[in-house]
Amino acid sequence: MNALIIENEILAAQNLQRLISEVDPSITVKGVLQTVEESVEFFSNPNDIDIVFMDIHLADGLAFLIFDSVTISCPIVFTTAYDQYALDAFKVNSIDYLLKPINKEDLSKAINKLRTLASNGTGSLSQKTIESLSMLVQPTKYKTHFLIPVRDKLMPLPVNDIAYVYVDEKLARLVTFDQQSYSVDKPLETIYAQLDPKRFFRANRQYIIAHKAIKDISLWPLSKLHVSLSIPTPEKIIISRARVGEFKDWYTSF
Repeated sequence: MNALIIENEILAAQNLQRLISEVDPSITVKGVLQTVEESVEFFSNPNDIDIVFMDIHLADGLAFLIFDSVTISCPIVFTTAYDQYALDAFKVNSIDYLLKPINKEDLSKAINKLRTLASNGTGSLSQKTIESLSMLVQPTKYKTHFLIPVRDKLMPLPVNDIAYVYVDEKLARLVTFDQQSYSVDKPLETIYAQLDPKRFFRANRQYIIAHKAIKDISLWPLSKLHVSLSIPTPEKIIISRARVGEFKDWYTSF
């Protein structure tokens, strides 16, 4: 049986690969992907994957975006850090979910379930399941302010003031419309999950951009887009070809 791991964190992927080999040595991990874009490209071509272990938050957006572009017919095990009580409602579906940190017992049960589903021919991912899971991972409330440590105080920073967020030497920085920059000790994907997706877009691995900060959009080679903001950015913001459609839908539906 061939497996594919789609996981944003390298250490988590390595740990999962080790556990798979210990639980079921007959499973061969054919590769590890980190992004939506890589996953779309992979499943756009013929493959021999029997099981996919898929993290929900990837480097360039939620894993559910993959299914907007390609069909994955093999069974999928979602891996997530979300609370167990929220996942219980989905245990009746033909897909399993491993709560991080993943342990051998849960992994073994998931693999056994997937083998049973595969033998019954019922291991495909249903659209209903995708939609339900999308609802699960969307926060019901989004931040209106961030609290920024400044010396011995916490300074409230309104979300409305944020033009973009980017990664600077592994630190996330919030940049305001008046070009003030503030460091936040959180991964970019965590910050993105706390922002209203109608107002903010995860452009790529380095940038989250505010809708009202966009000044113009240019066509770029290889069917990509270049997004310019109303304030300077340390580097060009490029939307990959795989995400152009999603970006256009987001920008025009605000």
